Amino acid sequence: MAMASCEGCRICIYWWLINIIVMLCSFVVGSQCAAFNDFFYPSWALDHVMSQGDLLQLKLDHASGAGFASKSTYLFGKANVQIKLVPGDSAGTVTAFYMSSQGDQHDEFDYEFLGNTSGEPYVVQTNVYSKGVGNREQRIYLWFDPTANFHSYSFLWNRQQAVFFVDDVPIRVFSNNEKRGVPYPQTRPMGIFSSIWNADDWATQGGRVKTDWSHAPFLSTYKNFNIDACKYTTGSSCSSWWDQPAYASLNEKQSMQLKWVHEKYMIYDYCKDSVRFPTPPAECA
Repeated sequence: MAMASCEGCRICIYWWLINIIVMLCSFVVGSQCAAFNDFFYPSWALDHVMSQGDLLQLKLDHASGAGFASKSTYLFGKANVQIKLVPGDSAGTVTAFYMSSQGDQHDEFDYEFLGNTSGEPYVVQTNVYSKGVGNREQRIYLWFDPTANFHSYSFLWNRQQAVFFVDDVPIRVFSNNEKRGVPYPQTRPMGIFSSIWNADDWATQGGRVKTDWSHAPFLSTYKNFNIDACKYTTGSSCSSWWDQPAYASLNEKQSMQLKWVHEKYMIYDYCKDSVRFPTPPAECA
């Protein structure tokens, strides 16, 4: 009986250690487990960046929003995070997850989650900057409640295309159209960022619905960051799995998923905005 009891203790201790490791390893770089502070830092409003076990939260109140950033920059690869967005009446708030380089001619990939009044579907605005030129907004409704559970949001970036994924479903593709004279982000390494802030001058119904501060603080919650990308240093070749032909374009299933999202959930596409662009941008052809 004593031996069986001791064996049971060893099993309990083993599973306890496993659970502790899983809890601590909420950030993954490549195949390595890492702590948040090893790869990211609070970039502003440190007292509004909060850690709770394996979760990270950004807080917005009347005093401030908050943000964090990666310590390194990356050139090609995949970045993913699971986010639970601000619940309830989040009108006027914006939670952003994005990649960006520095300088006047910066490159950037954006997710901007636009808050809403309770019961309305969340709007996701995406944008792409290349050599400092943006104005490439697309907006979709999400097909689930992003405040009820965690969902994955990803960038896949290589020399042929940049793909935005929601739960592994592609919602946007920005292809390399340099042959048409469209600059493509492929020379400037980008950092990884996230933030929450008040944008009630435009975020909800074009700014008609303002932030109700009686619902503050507004919290966006994060877990399971995964970065499988080229950590850029001078002279880096930044070639790896993302250069394989399988990642040069969407496969048949992904193409069908993208079509489904655009047909059922897209509510704005800059390519179809003839008021802003009487001549469609070259990449829209």
